[in-house]
Amino acid sequence: MTGSERIRIAAAQSPVTLDPARNGDQIRRLMRSAHEHGARLIQFPEGALSGYPAGAHDRSGHVARTATRDELSSIAELARELRLWVVVGGNHALTPPNRPHNSLYVISDRGEPVDRYDKRRCSSNELENWYTPGFERVVFDVDGFRFGCVLCIEINFPDLIMEYLDDGVDCVLFSSHSQDPIFDVVMRGHAATNNLWFSVAVPAHCSEAMPAGVVGPHGYRLGACSADGGADLVCVDLDRGDPSLDIALNKARPWRAAARAGDVYALRRVDDPRSADRATF
Repeated sequence: MTGSERIRIAAAQSPVTLDPARNGDQIRRLMRSAHEHGARLIQFPEGALSGYPAGAHDRSGHVARTATRDELSSIAELARELRLWVVVGGNHALTPPNRPHNSLYVISDRGEPVDRYDKRRCSSNELENWYTPGFERVVFDVDGFRFGCVLCIEINFPDLIMEYLDDGVDCVLFSSHSQDPIFDVVMRGHAATNNLWFSVAVPAHCSEAMPAGVVGPHGYRLGACSADGGADLVCVDLDRGDPSLDIALNKARPWRAAARAGDVYALRRVDDPRSADRATF
């Protein structure tokens, strides 16, 4: 379903290995399933294509440059064929000896790479051992809805979410590779306090802590994948006309914007000694 008031998106819970070809097969399978269910955009986890190396993993496989590019080309071609937007995680190789970015590739429904989000708030381990940080936020529009991107531990930085709120984003695409269940709590809190949709994509093996799915601007899940460690996909309509979201979208969000601006309070300030003296009853 498409249109200015509604868009169907898919959150993927794909198996993630350190083999780009194997990951690519799973990504394309889920892309076809999302298309069959009428989705206009599908989101994949952090490291969905290249894998997410950590700990004792062999660093020689950290960036399989040629294999990753080949898989991205195949994914882009299928996106064009299906007329499907794709947001997929992977390592983006830089010029040696620079470490890669931990990225989300944004591929349009014409099969074109339109942008790339590079993780900005990398962890200490990522900075010391694996990745080069990014510095730019990414915003893009599909069928009248505006999307922004965050990766994994970035969910713990409210300033990043507030930037997207100021950019007029409707839905934050949160791709993760974490097994920390508190991330789900934090994400739902951001959704409810900022009145934004959040779509989360995780690897299948991380689903017990936080399954892939979509949270509404009221902070409640609108759809979720299974939490049994298996590959899965969920399609959800982001619907501005949904009565259950009326307060969040049409009352709370504009009022909170006005409250942050502060004018509504400044106009009600009074010159009263009973107000000024705070050390009295």
